[in-house]
Amino acid sequence: MVTEWIVTEVDGQIASVSADYGHFAQIAAKIAQMPPRNVGAVSTRKITTEELVGLAGQVHWEDFRLFGTKFQISVWKKLFELEPRLYSYTDFAALCDNPQGVRSVAHAVAINPVAYLIPCHLIVPKESMDKVREIRTTAEESTLFKGSDLYLLDTIDVGEYAYGSETKRELIKIHLKH
Repeated sequence: MVTEWIVTEVDGQIASVSADYGHFAQIAAKIAQMPPRNVGAVSTRKITTEELVGLAGQVHWEDFRLFGTKFQISVWKKLFELEPRLYSYTDFAALCDNPQGVRSVAHAVAINPVAYLIPCHLIVPKESMDKVREIRTTAEESTLFKGSDLYLLDTIDVGEYAYGSETKRELIKIHLKH
């Protein structure tokens, strides 16, 4: 799992959180096209996963300065507002008022520049959610599993993630515990 995260801030607002400088380079390219008066300061810093989790408890939507299309930013805002549980891409597209646009919503989720704070890791394949529902039904009948322990099962495919599926799995576990 990623143990250090790079936080990029533009004028004191969070523009990205990532495991590498890829998002920083993208942000720098976008800033380079803007008039200098529109940006005062750009900075990066490294934090641990523990610090990232702590930051998540303090951050508000207004603390972000995101560079994306209006549609992408609306998807990221919806992600930020999610209740902490797993969602399928299909269910999440419906929450975004775009049930027919699962692929476009999934693409916006995939390019989310702010790891963990905007919890794209909570979106998983529909087949995985079907399996979760199946396990939940079995658990209710047999009482083998309870509550959020269901999500800790290593047999559920959590889907792809920019920093690897194991990192996604660990972030899900951390997120659902808090």
